Amino acid sequence: MPVPQSILQSNVDSMRYAKVVEVSKRVRFDIDRDVIRGRSFDFGQRFLPDGLSKVDRLDFLGTSEKRFLSQVQGRTYANMFGLVERFIAAKVLDVGREHALGDQNALQALVRMGEEEIKHQELFRRIERMAAEGMPAGYTFVPDPNAVASAVLSKSTWAVLALTCHIELFVLQHYRESIDKAPDLSPLWKDVFLHHAREESQHAILDELEWVREDAKLTSQARDAAVDDLIALVCAVDGILQAQSIADTHYFVEACGRPLTAAEVEAVKATILAAYRWQYIVSGVQEPRFSQTLAGMITPAQMERIGAALAPVMG
Repeated sequence: MPVPQSILQSNVDSMRYAKVVEVSKRVRFDIDRDVIRGRSFDFGQRFLPDGLSKVDRLDFLGTSEKRFLSQVQGRTYANMFGLVERFIAAKVLDVGREHALGDQNALQALVRMGEEEIKHQELFRRIERMAAEGMPAGYTFVPDPNAVASAVLSKSTWAVLALTCHIELFVLQHYRESIDKAPDLSPLWKDVFLHHAREESQHAILDELEWVREDAKLTSQARDAAVDDLIALVCAVDGILQAQSIADTHYFVEACGRPLTAAEVEAVKATILAAYRWQYIVSGVQEPRFSQTLAGMITPAQMERIGAALAPVMG
């Protein structure tokens, strides 16, 4: 039997939502004042560190070629986050309605989160345009953000919140990677990682609160169906990554300035896919906060189903 909304509201941890609001006011950033600051990209620098791009695996590429491949991946990174934050913003606005006549700290926190996610979309649109200005023609971002958002939002709220929590936790992992001591990492990209992570660290708290609250509504049967939805969403993300890795390989090969052998092309494609799977799936799955929260909601058998679906990606 569904849990009455009055009981769900009485179980809201109002002070945790209030703390998120307090911190979000401190870390709030302005795109121009705090991130871009009048700068443009220096294409003599890498956009992503090796820990994310995996370009250090490609020994047959020269220094400038590895740098260019990191820039290709950085451009895709901007487009991927423009995509995922479209459905995140929509879902946050949706779940926030449940607090409209309830806890106002929760409502304020989620309204702020929705506003910040819309700002993040604009940030990454700006980064894409700035990257395009200095890179060769021919780059293509394959998925349509609105089509992807519609497909994601058709799934259960539990599954969408699980995916969202996973995404916003791996942002923190990406920030940790971005502050390694790579001497030629773009300072502008470092600032993108820094300010994005500061706001997303608060969003991850809200994701977890709302995910747990949603879980409390579900019957065992509904939760089992939601696990299937989550598996479907992760598989769909992997499908996007496979398609984009092919597109980015083609772009890199055409623009890198010299012919590559068939074996080298395959190695580039495999490395890009491995990097994208690490960036957008594996780094989040391996976050202890995510795995512990998920494990606290589902049965061992359900966890085994998820593990089996992830096995090809994790490898």
